[in-house]
Amino acid sequence: MSKKLVLIDGNSIIYRAFFALPLLNNDKGVYTNAVYGFTTMLLRILEDEKPSHILVAFDAGKTTFRHQTYKEYKGGRQKTPPELSEQFPILKELLDAFNIPHYQLDQYEADDIIGTLATKGNEEKWDVTVISGDKDLLQLVSDNVTVKLTRKGISDVESYTPDYMVEKMEITPEQIIDLKALMGDNSDNIPGVPGVGQKTATKLIKQYQTVEAVYNHIDEISGKKLKENLSTHKDDAFMSKDLVTINRQSPIEITIDNIVYEGYEQNKVSSIFKDLGFQSLLSRLTGESEDEIEQNASLKEIDFTILDEVTPDIFTGEESLVVEMLSDSYHQAPIEGIAIANEKKAYFIPTEVAVKSKAFREWAENASQKKYVFDAKKTLVALLRQDIEIKGITFDMLLASYLLDPSENHHDIPAIGHRMGKTDVLFDEEIYGKGAKLKVPEQGVLSEHIARKTSLLYTIKDNMETNLKENEQYELYKELEMPLALILGEMEHTGVMVNVNRLEEMGAELKQRLDEIEKDVYELAGEKFNLNSPKQLGPILFDKLELPVIKKTKTGYSTAADVLEQLQDEHEIIPKLLLYRQLGKLQSTYIEGLLKVVNKESNKIHTRFNQALTQTGRLSSIDPNLQNIPIRLEEGRKIRQAFVPTKKDWIMFAADYSQIELRVLAHIAKDKKLIEAFQNDMDIHTRTAMEVFHVGEDEITSNMRRQAKAVNFGIVYGISDYGLSQSLRITRKEAKKFIERYLDSYPGVKTFMDEVVQEAKHKGYVTTLMNRRRYLPDITSRNFNKRSFAERTAMNTPIQGSAADIIKKAMIDLHEKLIDEKLEARMLLQVHDELILEAPKEEIDKLKQVVPAVMENTVELDVPLKVDYEYGDSWFDAK
Repeated sequence: MSKKLVLIDGNSIIYRAFFALPLLNNDKGVYTNAVYGFTTMLLRILEDEKPSHILVAFDAGKTTFRHQTYKEYKGGRQKTPPELSEQFPILKELLDAFNIPHYQLDQYEADDIIGTLATKGNEEKWDVTVISGDKDLLQLVSDNVTVKLTRKGISDVESYTPDYMVEKMEITPEQIIDLKALMGDNSDNIPGVPGVGQKTATKLIKQYQTVEAVYNHIDEISGKKLKENLSTHKDDAFMSKDLVTINRQSPIEITIDNIVYEGYEQNKVSSIFKDLGFQSLLSRLTGESEDEIEQNASLKEIDFTILDEVTPDIFTGEESLVVEMLSDSYHQAPIEGIAIANEKKAYFIPTEVAVKSKAFREWAENASQKKYVFDAKKTLVALLRQDIEIKGITFDMLLASYLLDPSENHHDIPAIGHRMGKTDVLFDEEIYGKGAKLKVPEQGVLSEHIARKTSLLYTIKDNMETNLKENEQYELYKELEMPLALILGEMEHTGVMVNVNRLEEMGAELKQRLDEIEKDVYELAGEKFNLNSPKQLGPILFDKLELPVIKKTKTGYSTAADVLEQLQDEHEIIPKLLLYRQLGKLQSTYIEGLLKVVNKESNKIHTRFNQALTQTGRLSSIDPNLQNIPIRLEEGRKIRQAFVPTKKDWIMFAADYSQIELRVLAHIAKDKKLIEAFQNDMDIHTRTAMEVFHVGEDEITSNMRRQAKAVNFGIVYGISDYGLSQSLRITRKEAKKFIERYLDSYPGVKTFMDEVVQEAKHKGYVTTLMNRRRYLPDITSRNFNKRSFAERTAMNTPIQGSAADIIKKAMIDLHEKLIDEKLEARMLLQVHDELILEAPKEEIDKLKQVVPAVMENTVELDVPLKVDYEYGDSWFDAK
């Protein structure tokens, strides 16, 4: 069998993934975009290359042996963003799970490790593939060594062989070193010869073969300036050649023979995928271990009955209930079966039997009959679709599990059972399959599986409630999350009415705007081209219009949004291009996206609120995400025009908390200046600007206030100097000073941050005002990046989590108040700190009194809560 060696440039690929993908994080708040991109590519590599041997090489540090030759080597590079640094140890843990060796060597670079191993593989006539984004590695190309370079993002890869290099670059692999010696490399701060670009360098190397030969024939070279530059910078050229030459005899402690790859264990990789939230990658893993199969075959028998008729005598007044649906989209998904269990027995009830049964309906709608469920909201909505209004839910396993450990990704019944030592039930994936291949098994298997889950739910309910009480979280669970789940279920089932015609009109208006902008851009460019193609746009902007080049990619000019934003004042074509992109996203993602999910019968959208997802306790919205409709552009705000009241002569009423997180910060931190500012109803961003810039209120400019606003909210979200610098487009040094001045101005905030980190180190978790917990296992980690992230999380979780708890309590209080006041008004949506209701017009005056009063008095803080409200004929008019 031939040997296949794959060598991966770890630093190059993870950097490329970080900047190619948006800044993603999992439900624990850990940044994952770079690891996700790397892993996506890794799975493809394993599938396509089928290596017998593999290694991922990393740089060991900032200083290498090359710095002895040139101290400025790689000088000027931006410091690695902490959002990326935090992902390196995660990536290495993932590689360990894959059983893929990784290696770094002090004073040497990943290139040198790869070069040494690739050279040995070449000598042994192995099939060697090197994967990187760095063209320096092309010098390793040979008959046995192929170098694959990432071109665009992480998915587009170009394979270099000796023949392909000559065809594409007109030079041989060995001549890459000479090419770089002459042209230099800005990314590595390699000087080369000024005035010599790739085109000139290629011409010289084609003619003379090597740098040495160029200088041996320097008198023959035409062009006075070129000859002068070559002569003046001869030492730089030869030094540059040394710098770019890969050390193929690095003193590494590994050999190609001991980096054997024998595959990975699915369980280990699945576990880390689940932890990182890589749901889409889980489906790419195949099979299960033999141990699992053997274990699953030895389940204890369960006593359950399949009912063809429901009779009142099966109910004891204290039952667990499972309404089984394979899809998370429970607004449309069919109910596959229903089961109940009590201390006597478990029963499986086919769906059609249950929904037609008078006994089942009477039991379900009887509030005195206690019911234990998994996901009360889902259960409520599923049965409401069958015109059954379930009452008497006293336990929700999903919410209990979520509160006990919000960092856990899997809260389904079997997973919770296994964590509590109850393994007598199979995982849903083993019964229904995975991903898009979900399949309902024959009734015998289906009924037993659902019965087992229902029995397990009944069995461990008491233990979970005991754990909540021990954690002092039972009140949070019983008084906040449980009642909220049922309110959210009602809101979801009610849905929001959509004016489909208005949405379609907006789509047509956007299409017309896009066509107009396209024509304007063509006129400014002097020719037609594909506005969505960076390959076509780059030459227009930087060659034809001669705009300053901000950033280059491996394939040409960068036309990313951040690049265009820096060029806004350089040419009138740039603002039009930015607007074109923004409007295009509105058209595709929101107009077309919303039209796809409107219920054709009711003209309503039924979103789903995730109540058990975020570690801060915030609600999120999916299918569709109505919390994420963009409002910065007027065209984005106008999308809210399509959301209208259900009934004629009704209005939409929106109320939102003003700066709730900053008010919570003032209360928690007990900072006198912050408290005073809010108590005096002063603009907090102006106050912060006064403190940070040391000027009077009348001297504050709009830019000062904008920067103060960014740091105010940045502190709440644990922003780093890198994050603030990106937000304000200032240097990291300036951003760091800004944060330091802020903390000097508000010493109470600084004290709170220091104390909450120490408390987290002592307890292992932080809490909100209502005792929601977030566990921080990395708060004492020896790894600096992991520890730093945990510290920032410890600072911002009490603020964000407390704000989330407050608006949840406000929803419960408001729901009760609307009932007490016998109002027809009802809540439809929660969007971050905003509540959207619909109501008859004659209730407006009452709502203007009731809603702010309830929301502002739902909790008592050291600073007043402030609520603003608007109302109108659509959601847009209510803002």
